[in-house]
Amino acid sequence: MAAAGDGPWLDGAAGRLVRPYQVSNGRTRPSTALDLLSQVMATGVTPLGYLGPEHAQALELCRDPVSVAEVAAHLKLPAAVTKVLLSDLVDCGALSMKPPTFHHNPTDRSLLEAVLDGLRRQL
Repeated sequence: MAAAGDGPWLDGAAGRLVRPYQVSNGRTRPSTALDLLSQVMATGVTPLGYLGPEHAQALELCRDPVSVAEVAAHLKLPAAVTKVLLSDLVDCGALSMKPPTFHHNPTDRSLLEAVLDGLRRQL
């Protein structure tokens, strides 16, 4: 007979059985400033100590540069929780982080027009 804690981490009807605040140990703020568009990438450094399965999954996703938003989507976790996990990995040297690069003004009219033109060409 299986112990009470031996069940699956996900349930088809209920979803994730481990609540997000448990994944981040109740923390709501990352120690490193991360934007949803920040790029993170594994450094090859092995984290010391136990971090948890979500940390390992996040580290695996970061073999190539990936945005914080993409990691959150793959982990199926809220962005705030994902930022905490990723900041743990940055703090221990397992991830490097590059802030999003915008031209001096992310709402620059010429940049927005270029994006709009690109979208129109796709349609």
